[in-house]
Amino acid sequence: MLDKRGNPTSTASGEALAHAERALWQMMSFYGTPFDALDAALAVDPAWALPKLMKAGFLASLTEPGLLDAARSELASAESASIHMNQRERDHLAALRTLLAGDWHGACRDWEALLLQHPCDALALQWAHLFDFYRGDAPNLRQRIARVLPQWADDDPLLPYVLGQYAFGLEENQRYEEAEAIGRRALAGPARVPWAIHAVAHVMEMQGRHEEGSAWMVRWQPDWTDGNGFAGHLGWHQALFALETLDHAEALRCFDAHLAAAPEQITLQRLDAAALLWRLHLLGVDAAPRWQQLASGWQLDARHAGFYAFNDLHALLALIGSGDIAGADAWARQCALAAEASTGSNRETAREVGAPLMRGMLAFARGRCDDAIEALYPARAKAQRFGGSHAQRDLIDQTLLAAAAAASGGHRAVGRALLNERRLAKPATPLTDFWAGRLGLRHTAPK
Repeated sequence: MLDKRGNPTSTASGEALAHAERALWQMMSFYGTPFDALDAALAVDPAWALPKLMKAGFLASLTEPGLLDAARSELASAESASIHMNQRERDHLAALRTLLAGDWHGACRDWEALLLQHPCDALALQWAHLFDFYRGDAPNLRQRIARVLPQWADDDPLLPYVLGQYAFGLEENQRYEEAEAIGRRALAGPARVPWAIHAVAHVMEMQGRHEEGSAWMVRWQPDWTDGNGFAGHLGWHQALFALETLDHAEALRCFDAHLAAAPEQITLQRLDAAALLWRLHLLGVDAAPRWQQLASGWQLDARHAGFYAFNDLHALLALIGSGDIAGADAWARQCALAAEASTGSNRETAREVGAPLMRGMLAFARGRCDDAIEALYPARAKAQRFGGSHAQRDLIDQTLLAAAAAASGGHRAVGRALLNERRLAKPATPLTDFWAGRLGLRHTAPK
C-alpha cells in the first residue's frame, strides 16, 4: 500500500497507515508526541515494522542519552519483523542502525540515498533535517530540502512543514529575504507551523529587527504555546528580542513562562534555559535561584557526558551559573574523556570545538579573561561544526565581548573586531551599544 505521498509501505491496512500519518504530522509539527498514534497503528497491524522504526527514530532525534536504550529496544523489535519489510523500510532500518551507533554523518548519508529514491519521504526528510542541524551542516539544511521540494504537491498537508524547514535552511545560509518569504508562505494557510514561525524569527534576529520580532512572537503566540513541544525554544526567541533592548525584566518573564525547569524537561529544553540565563549573566543580571533549579534537575552522569558537545557545553554553563565551578571543571574533564573513548561523530567535534569552548567558559568563570579569549576566539571559527543556529552560537561572541571588556589591552581588540562584525551585519541595538560602552568604544554607524 502507498502512503499519501506515494511512498511504498508494507501494511495493507488503511487504518494503520492513517495512524502513522498522524504520528508523522506530530513529529513535524511538534504538537504532542507520536507514541499513541504509533501504538494505534501497531494495534491494527502488529506485523508492520515502520511504526516501531518511527518510535526509535523519534526517541533518537531528541539527543537524550537516557532515551537511547528505549530507542534501541524499538529498533530491535522492528528488526524482528524485518521479513515483512519492503526495501524503503529496510533502508530506514539501516539508517537508524547507523544513527544509534553514533554515526550521525553516516545516517544523514543513508537518508540522502533514501530521499533520492523517494523525494517525498517526509520521515527521512524530518530526521535528516534535524541531524543536519545538530551536525552544523548549514549547506544541507537548505540544499537537502531544495533537492526534493519541487516533487511535493501543492495540496499535500505536510507541505507547510517542509516549507518551514526550507525557510530555516535559507536563513542559516544568510538568504534572509527568501527565508522570510518562504516562512510566511508556510504560515499563509490553516496549518499551524511553529518551525516556520521560528525561521522568520531567526531572520528578524539576524537582521536586528527586534521590535518587529517581538510583535511577530506575540502575533503567533497561540500557535507556538498551545501544547507545542517547541514552545520553550520560541519563548527563548521572544526573550532574545527583549534582550536586544536590554529589557531584562521581559527576558526573565519569558524564562519563567516558557523555560523554567520542570522534572519532565529533556536536555533540548534545558539548553535554551541555560543559554538565556547565561546571556543575562553576561549583562550582570542575578538569576541565582533559576540557575540552581536548572542545574539541579539536569542529569549529568557518565551516561550523558561526551554524547553531544553542544549539549555538554550548555550543561557546563548551568553548573557555572549555579556556582558549582568545581563541578563544572569535573564535567568538562568527564565529557572530554568520554568523547575520546567513543567512536561516533561527536568524538572529533568534542575534541576540536567542545573542549576549547568549555576551557574558555571555565576561564571566564574564574575571572581569567585573557585565557578565556585565547580559548574561545579560535574555537568560534569552528563552532558551526558542533551544531545549533547562528543565533544560538552568538552566545560565544557575547561571552567574548564580556571577556574582552575585562581583559588586558591587547585582548580588548577582539571585542572591537566582533563589534565591527556586528555593526556591519545589522543595525545597532541597545545591546550593541551596551557592549560598545563596556569596551570604551564610540558608536560608529555602518558604512
